[in-house]
Amino acid sequence: MGGTSVTGIRGELHIDGRRLSYLDFGGPGRPLLALHGHLDEGQSWAQLAQALAPQWRVVAPDQRGHGDSDRADSYTRDDYVADAIALLDHLGIEQAVTLGHSGGGITAFQVAARHPERVTAIVNVEGPVCDLNDGPSALSFVLSMPYTAPDRQTLLDAIGPLAPMLGDRLRPTADGGRRLPFHPQDTITSEEGTHGDHWADWTSTGCPALFVLGRDSQVITPEEGRRIVARRADTRLAELDGDHFAHTTDPDGFAAAVTDFLDSLG
Repeated sequence: MGGTSVTGIRGELHIDGRRLSYLDFGGPGRPLLALHGHLDEGQSWAQLAQALAPQWRVVAPDQRGHGDSDRADSYTRDDYVADAIALLDHLGIEQAVTLGHSGGGITAFQVAARHPERVTAIVNVEGPVCDLNDGPSALSFVLSMPYTAPDRQTLLDAIGPLAPMLGDRLRPTADGGRRLPFHPQDTITSEEGTHGDHWADWTSTGCPALFVLGRDSQVITPEEGRRIVARRADTRLAELDGDHFAHTTDPDGFAAAVTDFLDSLG
């Protein structure tokens, strides 16, 4: 793994008047598009980008409604796929590895399913393939949180347990206050859009794939993780210590697993 210090360069493109912000960690390496999950942003892939440099150039957007990207009117699966392709086109990247966590993992394999000529390999980190949950969103707790507050401390107090995770991600508002890096209602709308049966998208492509499973995942059981791997050709499994956020709870193990997989691509 690379030991070079890597700093992402912030860029943006506009899609139908909406800003999509991204970090390009640069370098001469092959491109890898890294897609975060809900409540997250592109900066979360900085440590992975450093581990993969200089062999791989990581590009990590703040997905619609997250981080520095504008809120959107719609948060469908097609919307996220279209944003990913628009970003690759904007950067002149014809082919890339797509990597994503949770909802971003679903997007990673759906980009491959709908644009197979653009994707050379997939890394799906805890992205569900089949979710028939018709109940409330697993993220419904965010609805009790305010989107904005007059100052940073007031907002941190209001979000309680999420304060350690989001404390350094709060954004300034035009009136001098602070806002969350996501809108609570947008988050619920987006998360609910990930539910359903995605087996056809997962199994329709033949490029190499890695599925990363947290041994203590709250989302995917070990049995389901192994079924996800078994039902798709040319797919390997990496089990890491930690929960649904295994890439952050075991960052070194995650970087090692991804590096080993990417090295196998030749």
